[in-house]
Formats: sequence, structure tokens, C-alpha cells
Amino acid sequence: MGIRRMRDIEVHDRPREKIVLKGAAALEDYELVSAILGKGTPNRDIIAISKDVARLLTKENLPEYDQLISIEGIGQSKACVLLACFEIARRYTKPADEPVTRITSPEDILEIPEVTDLKFKKQEHFLVVTLNGASEVIRSRTITMGLLNHSLVHPREVFCDAISDRAAAIICIHNHPSGSLEPSSQDIQITGQLARAGEILGIPLLDHIIVAKTGMISLKERGQF
Repeated sequence: MGIRRMRDIEVHDRPREKIVLKGAAALEDYELVSAILGKGTPNRDIIAISKDVARLLTKENLPEYDQLISIEGIGQSKACVLLACFEIARRYTKPADEPVTRITSPEDILEIPEVTDLKFKKQEHFLVVTLNGASEVIRSRTITMGLLNHSLVHPREVFCDAISDRAAAIICIHNHPSGSLEPSSQDIQITGQLARAGEILGIPLLDHIIVAKTGMISLKERGQF
């Protein structure tokens, strides 16, 4: 069978025209993918490409970049278009009862239970919160416990999970069991090291928060990195 171009399909059967006439809900998955991508390649028609993409779609997991790029006819550009559509859908179709924490100020970090609990810890804990492009929390993780120093808090541990999460940015948080909110020279040194590593990796350190029983401070707001 030869390559079937969009112009070879009856006008009323073309995906974008069907959306206009019947609404997007009337289209099959592969037709919706065709409407997004628009056209195929010189070697493969859009319908064949779209059916391969549709086979990867599940309600539990949407395909990632590596899966899409492995499909014949899907290059970097088409993969990015699809991933952008998936992410928009994910952001705005969350169930109403599923909480989403969006960080727009240092105080918002206290909405994360793991961070709120830090003020009661008797040992120092160093947490990393990963964020997506909408500044929504992906995950919060404890990286180290005990005495905080630059050898224990290493960029590879801090950014390892951020890379796995495909995070757009991170925020670091640690507690001061003493109750003092004043950052130590060690705190500032670590923060600078992590900020430089984030610049290289393209996952910026947005802030480093210190929490204690007496409150919290933002090293970013204090201009200390």
C-alpha cells in the first residue's frame, strides 16, 4: 500500500475537519494524534504514524520522549509537540480531590507535610523538592540526615532524583534543631555549590529554605546565592 496523504482522504473524514463538524470527542485516539501532528513524513503517512502513537496511550501512563522518538516518522519536533499536549492535559485534568501544591513564594513550601515536620526533628535533615514547569511539586525527598556538611550533601545525590523526575527546578530545605535561623558558612557554601551545579544541568536551584521552631528563612530572599 502506498503512502496515504491527508489530501487523499475525503474532506469530511480528515481529523481537523471532523473536529469542526462533530467535536473532538467524536474522534478516535489515532485521529486526535493526527490532528495534533498535522502531516507525516516523505516515507510514512500521518495515519500510520498516529496509530503507532495511539497504541502507546494508556490512562495510567502516557508515552515519554524516548518511546515517541523510537516510532518511525516521529522526530524531535513531533515528539515535543505531543509531550507538550500531554503535559497541558495532565495539569488541567487532575481530579478535584487530588491536592496540588504550587510553589509561588517561600511560605508555600510549608504546605508540604514533610517540610512542616522538619521543625520538630532533633537531627538535621536535608530535603529536596522537585518541581515541574508550572512550579507544582513533583516529589519531596530526604537526601541526608545528621550533621550537615558539604561532603554529605553532594550535587550528585541532590540532582539524581531531579533528573529522574524530569524536574524543571528544585528547592532545598533543611532544619536547624538549635532553633537558630541564621545560616552557617557551611549552609552558604553548600547552597552556592548546588546553585552552580543546577546551572550546568539546566535544573535551577530556586531557593534554599532553613526551618526551625522559631520560623523559616529563604536564602534566596536574603541574597545569599
